[in-house]
Amino acid sequence: MKNILVIGAGTIGSTIAEMLAGTRDYAVTIADHSAERLQRLEGLQEVERLVLDIGDEPGLRRALGGQFAVLSAAPYHQTAKIAQAVKGGTTHYLDLTEDVATTRLVRGLAAGAPSAFIPQCGLAPGFVSIVANDLAGRFDRLDQIKMRVGALPEFPSNALNYNLTWSTDGVINEYCEPCEAIAGGVKCSVPALEELEEFSLDGTKYEAFNTSGGLGSLCETFEGRIRSLNYRTIRYPGHCAIMKALLNDLRLRDRRDVLKDILENSLPATLQDVVVVLVTASGWRGDRFLQETYANKIYSQTLGGRRHSAIQMTTAAGICTVLDLLAEERLPRSGFVRQEGVPLESFLQNRFGRLYRPVERAAAAA
Repeated sequence: MKNILVIGAGTIGSTIAEMLAGTRDYAVTIADHSAERLQRLEGLQEVERLVLDIGDEPGLRRALGGQFAVLSAAPYHQTAKIAQAVKGGTTHYLDLTEDVATTRLVRGLAAGAPSAFIPQCGLAPGFVSIVANDLAGRFDRLDQIKMRVGALPEFPSNALNYNLTWSTDGVINEYCEPCEAIAGGVKCSVPALEELEEFSLDGTKYEAFNTSGGLGSLCETFEGRIRSLNYRTIRYPGHCAIMKALLNDLRLRDRRDVLKDILENSLPATLQDVVVVLVTASGWRGDRFLQETYANKIYSQTLGGRRHSAIQMTTAAGICTVLDLLAEERLPRSGFVRQEGVPLESFLQNRFGRLYRPVERAAAAA
């Protein structure tokens, strides 16, 4: 049995701990700065609880002692402290961050490290990078990869057509920070909330627009091999225009704490959500120009007798799958490990990763 430390007792961190403890293959400790939050956790009878201040470096290093891996489900602006505490030790490091700057720091820490540093293990970045790399491998010569992902309410009921389903700080950050892309074969930076497009999937209309962090390390992987590569977040139509007004016209991008307060006191959270994933790749096989697509909708599910949102389940399943593959020695155990280095088939065959298996449309229609 391997010792695992999960840092962050929010909705995602607690779901990760519950999933791992349920296998009885891991001895799980969940840590948070709030003793009250730890006490409120449900369904974690076999999980140890630890009050931990990430800013207390000696305390953090003590908590890492004897751990096979630490999984960061802390806010993106705290993740770097955990990665820095791991540097030089034997504990493996996994996180969920979508923050580009944090991932660059993690990559630097991973150079020559005796343990594995595997950032961005969630949905996007994370699983979508694994899918994109698999689709890319089906062509002799690549042209384009488009990645579209969104966590949406099943029943939108406000002007934003949105409910809070995960970190408010994370949503605001991805709406404000520059976005990486490849255009004309060259890596570039594009602004968030731009390049708005509309599309339909299974009869439902959506919009998609640039947001930061979803590509993970794919730009480095595919630069010079592809004409176009981009990531956009999926929302229901009308969302982007309102967010641009709030962030740009009202200048709330410079007062993120105010925007966070507005959103958290105006938009209710919901467990009735759906994760929409649409990844397309095009290129040539021989002399034929073809397209391959992964399309999936994943809904909220029951775990341990309690309802969990789709974004909780998909995000937690992503990092739990990567941990399993690491524990089985099917991934490198030292240095920087990219998500696109994880084989899609291995991911989907995993006990956690099977959540992402698409339902055959013919079977669903029947």
